[in-house]
Amino acid sequence: MTGTIDTVLHAPARLQIAAVLARVEEVEFATLRDITQVSDSVLSKHLAALGEAGYVTLRKAAQGGRQRTWAAFTPQGARAFKAHMAALQALVESAQRALG
Repeated sequence: MTGTIDTVLHAPARLQIAAVLARVEEVEFATLRDITQVSDSVLSKHLAALGEAGYVTLRKAAQGGRQRTWAAFTPQGARAFKAHMAALQALVESAQRALG
């Protein structure tokens, strides 16, 4: 097996967040909450962890008279996600070979 599983990205909700961020330029907090099906506080903690790792940036802006938060991958976050996915793929392929 090649590559290393990234423990920052490996938590299921964080992996879902990363999968969304890999497909868009940025995404609004409520959209991520709906996709991950976690509470606002849990999502905030996951985004904070991703931010502390340098994987995600957060942008706050008024929209429709309300303050909104938008998340986006950093270049480092996109590279980390790509490497994490490669490590997971290698793990799957290794397990499939072992099972015959």
